[in-house]
Amino acid sequence: MAATKQFEAESKRLLDIMINSIYSQKEIFLRELISNASDAIDKMYYKALTDDSITFNQDDFYIKVSADKDNRILKIEDTGVGMTEEELEQNLGTIAQSGSLAFKNENEIEDGHDIIGQFGVGFYSAFMVADTVTVYTKSADSGQAFKWQSNGAEGYTIEPAEKETHGTQILIQVKESSEEENYDDYLEENRLQSIIKKYSDYIRYPIKMDVTEQQPQEDNEEETVEVTEEQTINSMIPIWKKNKSELTDEDYEAFYAERRYGFDKPLKHVHLSIDGQVRYQAILFIPENTPFDYYTQDYEKGLELYSNGVLIMEKCADLLPDYFGFVKGIVDSEDLSLNISREMLQHDRQLRLIGKNIKSKIKKELQSMLKNERENYEKFYQSFGRQLKFGVQMDYGANKDDLKDLLLFYSSKEKKMVSLAEYVERMKDDQQYIYYATGESYDRIEKLPQTEMVLDKGYEILYFTEDIDEFAIKTLMSYDDKEFKSVASGDLGIESEEDEEKEESEQQENKEMFDELKNLLAGKVKDVRASKRLKSHPVCLTADGEVSIEMEKILQSMPDNQNIQADKVLEININHDVYSSLKDAYDNDKDKLNLYTNLLYNQALLIEGLSVEDPVSFTNDMCKIMD
Repeated sequence: MAATKQFEAESKRLLDIMINSIYSQKEIFLRELISNASDAIDKMYYKALTDDSITFNQDDFYIKVSADKDNRILKIEDTGVGMTEEELEQNLGTIAQSGSLAFKNENEIEDGHDIIGQFGVGFYSAFMVADTVTVYTKSADSGQAFKWQSNGAEGYTIEPAEKETHGTQILIQVKESSEEENYDDYLEENRLQSIIKKYSDYIRYPIKMDVTEQQPQEDNEEETVEVTEEQTINSMIPIWKKNKSELTDEDYEAFYAERRYGFDKPLKHVHLSIDGQVRYQAILFIPENTPFDYYTQDYEKGLELYSNGVLIMEKCADLLPDYFGFVKGIVDSEDLSLNISREMLQHDRQLRLIGKNIKSKIKKELQSMLKNERENYEKFYQSFGRQLKFGVQMDYGANKDDLKDLLLFYSSKEKKMVSLAEYVERMKDDQQYIYYATGESYDRIEKLPQTEMVLDKGYEILYFTEDIDEFAIKTLMSYDDKEFKSVASGDLGIESEEDEEKEESEQQENKEMFDELKNLLAGKVKDVRASKRLKSHPVCLTADGEVSIEMEKILQSMPDNQNIQADKVLEININHDVYSSLKDAYDNDKDKLNLYTNLLYNQALLIEGLSVEDPVSFTNDMCKIMD
């Protein structure tokens, strides 16, 4: 019986920390052991490159996973390089000693011959699910095999053993299940297959398992028989490492479906292979449809992050800005600096570089879609345009220059969605501003009295129907040196000097009456004015200041309503018949003036889609008019 050797004090403490806190999910132990097995075969491949006496036959190298449920034994074996007694002592006796990293450094392996297991701790993740771990290994450089065994922090033993071929077998005595943890999972065939597909699908060597299936009997197809046969579980060659010329749209769509990125078909895919400051491959998808939870707090954005074909993170949010959070896909890099659990990035410089490049590629692809595939872009925008507008507003407009050319709004002139560049290109020579109007729908906006004067001038108006629209535009402020102007703003920048003088004169002539109306509407409006924008309509509301009436409605509907209100102005068309009635009432009947004033104010509220403050009083006023 071999004597038990103790782990070093630091290693013992690290083992306890690692088992209990380094890994976020226990299932990751299988990823780590398979990665180490792949690493061992890589080493054998490298030895074959440098030693003519070694023949590397691809078919002879594989990883095998098998479970003995009755005895609660999970076995992972490889046909890799194996370990000598000294290497066992170094690699498994001292936690965080990385045989792979030392091998890479000693042999000065150049880029392209990548060793996955460079951290030395992954092997010990087995103790998250194991009572005892036993290792049988035989080095390709030695005729003697050895057995290493440990039950965790108490220490380990090493002794000679029998093994015919080089390679390593790891036997895990799986813990008994408890109320907190179902360890039986790691002996179940389907569960093991699922973990392998999830984390290790793109390991470059076959990962084999004996799979049991029901198959029709040869003599009676209606009856089935249980058949067990060895199958390769992993795909081995990831699609992103294949040449683009070998792949079709159907291949990318199949990968999109296989990875469960969505039930739709992607509108666009981007296949990247970058060899710059940081090397990486990526496949990015722009979906057609919005996930049901996309605009909720539950939605988790991010790309799948791989290191040398091994899944590190299922959703790496740092690779995407929030406003491109709809993008699905994977990134695989061999240059990432990972910590010992492979789950977190030790340094984020590489990630920032990849993320910056990906952001640029997504923007470029969307611009190309807008220019060359307008119908597809509008489908995309219908689903995710709202997110782009949020992106303009967030971080105090830090990203507005990246996003402004991707925005679309409905045009009064074109009767379809247009970009800001297209609007500006059509602007009349005498037009100073980009005009917009807000409302619940295009139909309602078209009927707004505030649009009359702008449309009469032949100017195009952008229709804003989403709650985010005006907030985004306020952040954007201008486009191509053209400021945005609401048709309901105080100064439209349209009037000639003659019009201005006429308006001033009319305002002065009616000052006393307007002051009286303002008093009657005290607390409801900031001012009452003669309108310079109304043509056929009698009355409308406009806003002074930065908060528009539409913004007030949105802010008032929010849970943290702070009662922010627009400074409303009641504008009256003095060329309308209603003005004559108002003037007559002012001169002869104060009660009727009060009645008319309230009616006009409530009509203006209804036009804006605002609630009438006192519906009963309003209906009574209507009845008085009818009497």
